[in-house]
Parts: sequence; C-alpha cells; structure tokens
Amino acid sequence: MAKICVSVTHAKDDCDKATVAFVVANAAVASGQETLVFLSTEAVRLAVKGYADDIHEEGFAPLKQLLDNYLAAGGTLFVCSPCIKKRGFDESQIVDGAQVVGGAKLVEFLAQGASCISY
Repeated sequence: MAKICVSVTHAKDDCDKATVAFVVANAAVASGQETLVFLSTEAVRLAVKGYADDIHEEGFAPLKQLLDNYLAAGGTLFVCSPCIKKRGFDESQIVDGAQVVGGAKLVEFLAQGASCISY
C-alpha cells in the first residue's frame, strides 16, 4: 500500500481545483492507498460545516458528496490549525471526521514516504 497526500489550498476561490483534489483523493482511497487530504490556507474553509454544501463544478459530483464519500471510505482529513484560527474558526465548527493539526503531522506523514499532489 502506498501513501498518498493530496494537499489543497483552494476553496470557493477556485472550485475546480478544490473539486478535482477530492476526486483524486477518492480515487486514491478507493484503490486501497493510505490517503491523507491536507487542507491549508483558503482550503480550510472546506472543512467548516455547511461551507462546501453549495460547491458543484460542472461535470463532477458536488464537493460535499465527494468530501463525505472520502471520509466514509476511510480517508484521513487534516486541517491546518494556524490557517483555521487565522480565518476565525475553531474545532467546534469543523466537519466530523476532520482533524485540526499543526504542520508537524503533515511532515510526519510525508516522511514515511508519501507521494504528494497539490491543488
């Protein structure tokens, strides 16, 4: 089993990139890979309850569905702690299944030989 990291920095500022990131993450977890999505900068908003509900890029499943499917399939979702705090959110506002973490947790995953793709 490979380790796959999908790093996401966009939300409604680039719905296409945010959506494709979760399409790739779903493909990785569905193929049995240990998969981590790391949300940083604007992408942390995707983990805020209700935020992704109205994001639907033409040609793709709605982002909320992609996010829910990813978590239900056992994917790991890390949310950058400083990034979420900078935007005025706290852990009580984050979707179930997401983990608010510092950068050291991402580095730990990557140091174990993970391949990383960024959106």
